Amino acid sequence: MKVTDTKHESVALFPGHPRARHDEDHRRHLNDPGGRALAIARRQEQPATGRPLAVDLDGTLIRSDLLIETAFAELGRQPLSLVGMVGALAGGKAALKHKLAENADFDPSTLPYDPVVLDYIRAARAQGRQVYLASASHERLVKAVADHLGLFAGWFASNAETNCGGRVKAQKLVAAFGEGGFDYIGNDAADLRVWDKAGKAIAIRTSGRVNQDLKRAHRDVEVLSWERPTWRSWAKLARTHQYSKNALLFVPLITAHAFELVAFLQVFLAFVAFSLCASSVYILNDLVDLQDDRKHRTKCNRPLAKGTIPLAQALVAMPVLLALSMGLAAAISLPFLGILVIYCVLTTTYSFLLKRKALLDVLSLAGLYTLRVIGGAVVLGVAVSAWLLAFSMALFLSLALIKRFVELAARLDAHLPDSSSRGYRNTDADLVMMLAAASGFNAVTVFILYVSNESMTLLYSTPQILWLAAPILTYWIARMLMLAHRRVMDDDPVAFATRDRASMICGALIGLVMFAGA
Repeated sequence: MKVTDTKHESVALFPGHPRARHDEDHRRHLNDPGGRALAIARRQEQPATGRPLAVDLDGTLIRSDLLIETAFAELGRQPLSLVGMVGALAGGKAALKHKLAENADFDPSTLPYDPVVLDYIRAARAQGRQVYLASASHERLVKAVADHLGLFAGWFASNAETNCGGRVKAQKLVAAFGEGGFDYIGNDAADLRVWDKAGKAIAIRTSGRVNQDLKRAHRDVEVLSWERPTWRSWAKLARTHQYSKNALLFVPLITAHAFELVAFLQVFLAFVAFSLCASSVYILNDLVDLQDDRKHRTKCNRPLAKGTIPLAQALVAMPVLLALSMGLAAAISLPFLGILVIYCVLTTTYSFLLKRKALLDVLSLAGLYTLRVIGGAVVLGVAVSAWLLAFSMALFLSLALIKRFVELAARLDAHLPDSSSRGYRNTDADLVMMLAAASGFNAVTVFILYVSNESMTLLYSTPQILWLAAPILTYWIARMLMLAHRRVMDDDPVAFATRDRASMICGALIGLVMFAGA
């Protein structure tokens, strides 16, 4: 492969590239500012079936954006690197891409490639056409993709000095192939300048506005089919199935026997606020964990990891959801807003730091669950008993440890090495399971001590009936541990419990016991 650097622009071309003839065409173009004579000459000289095909990378060949990916991957490793990114950006987009690419742990095999574009490339190669990868991403990443796929005669990319996007990409392709001497597949408004110089414009994942502008400016346009995001994709990204966790906000309403409609509506609004905030943080977590998720047996199907939803749209949705949640929380009460802010800060800290620290991660998860209980009490203006807090921490610490055990067991069964994004080793699985059992049965102990307390007579007419809940709770915790050990539980025990019939029956029985004792 021959590598040429023309005016600091990264170009890699394989042998057989007709550069000399195109250089002559480029000189002719300099004498024809409008470029029309050259375009006509090129189209007459080279039929469409013989023109080289240039393919964009971000949003076209892959259903992702490498700049966003590498930025969040770097933030996930070193949150304080944000300062360095801002400094690099001051030197231009090319400098930022160079900085991120240098530190990126990049695996092109896990990227969400678009099958329609791949088929188009293979069809072009079958016709004897040369195909080139033309991207605004950094040359290190572009080269890795080109080498992995083995479909390209060469590539064009950004480097430390030059950002190969829009106008620069168009100039580079014209210099290589002449105006009208290549076809181009792209997806974005920045590609309009490239399509303007192409013999044929092929578009995929373009917005309605870009489609209109393209068809108005170019007479030979082909729009490839692609799978648009559905409401189900957005619901999966927002993790609406996880909203059941926020039902913990209703626990103080039950324990305080505050069964008024106004109280229920207040807690319900708090439930919505917590859910919107959680969705915002889930999106952030998915952006940080993109590369790890793609290697995971189930998380690889998440919308961002799979490329179902564009990263740019997720970036917009994240602050919108957060703003809505904070506005709703402020409307409920300022103390509740404070609780939600603490929740948001803690979950963000978890995403960037705490989840990589063994044991601190599970303690953080238990704290986040308990914070929901506190939030419900703040909304109602009732005190949270020390018994309830102790029970919540012990129970949710057990579930968090089960979650970690399931992840470690999956790696052991798949003979995978220790995770680089967690603080655990695969050999810690048995110890994590023992800690989960100990914490779970500590929760049962706290519950028994609670129902034995003399103050129970103030809240329940027949508190002795509450003893019946203890064996039900013991059975449920033991069953959760057993299912995790048998490898029949998914990655989230809380979400699993909301779908598990036996868990729902246990919850209903405990509710009946509490109601009977009231």
